[in-house]
Amino acid sequence: MRFVVVFSILLGIVTLCAQDQVLSLQQGTLRDWTMQKDTMMKISAAMPGEKFTFKPTPPQRNFGEQVLHVVEANVNQINRLGSKVPAPAYNMKETDRAEILKMLEASFDYGTAALQSFSDQDLLAPAVRGPTDSRAARIASASSTTSWAIPGTSTDRWWCICG
Repeated sequence: MRFVVVFSILLGIVTLCAQDQVLSLQQGTLRDWTMQKDTMMKISAAMPGEKFTFKPTPPQRNFGEQVLHVVEANVNQINRLGSKVPAPAYNMKETDRAEILKMLEASFDYGTAALQSFSDQDLLAPAVRGPTDSRAARIASASSTTSWAIPGTSTDRWWCICG
């Protein structure tokens, strides 16, 4: 009898866990987008203001410019989805850390609002502007923009200057 009770409890836990892992395309995309926002906001906020102009080598973008590049890529990729959500304004010449962080957050919030406006079927439809791959593929493309800041990649050197 004890075995049956324990087995039933374990089966119930496994069933609940399995149900939690099934996400729709939209839910999975929003989860990934939100995780990227969290990561990028933490990385960008961790960089001291006086180091926002740091360049690993002279021809490369400085840290602030790299964050602005992510802002621009987010907005441009989300624009290609054909959402009716208005895009945020951004200034690629901005140098103020606080303003850059606001633009970064706004670019991710724009993506969140746009993704929330699409169903799974909408995300599988071709993108409205740019390459004719699906909207979901466009989001994956936008997601790769942030790979420069992920530890373990060839560009994780940014992590060493944040402390």
